[in-house]
Amino acid sequence: MNDVNFLYELYQVIQERKENPIEGSYTNYLFEQGLDKILKKTGEEASEVIIASKNNSPEEMVNEISDLLYHLLVLMVNEGVKIEDIAHELEKRRMKICNKKPEKKLDSIH
Repeated sequence: MNDVNFLYELYQVIQERKENPIEGSYTNYLFEQGLDKILKKTGEEASEVIIASKNNSPEEMVNEISDLLYHLLVLMVNEGVKIEDIAHELEKRRMKICNKKPEKKLDSIH
């Protein structure tokens, strides 16, 4: 996978699994179990990212963040949220940050 497009490519694979299930696939299992299972796994992975961060373990963080991103993508596909919509929203937010007015400094009163 290309570093820039890996999330999009993974999203497409997950979407393909939903449309054309493969027996024995973990992704297929999540879709079969439904929203509650997907949400439970997403929550578990988010907690594991927090623990890995608290443990100051970069390797563990990479593993857990990867798990979290995967489960978020499964959630997105399940709920019909397109990765392009997320990219667009993040770009809008980035533009707001770039156009942010500098904070005014209050002169200290002497």
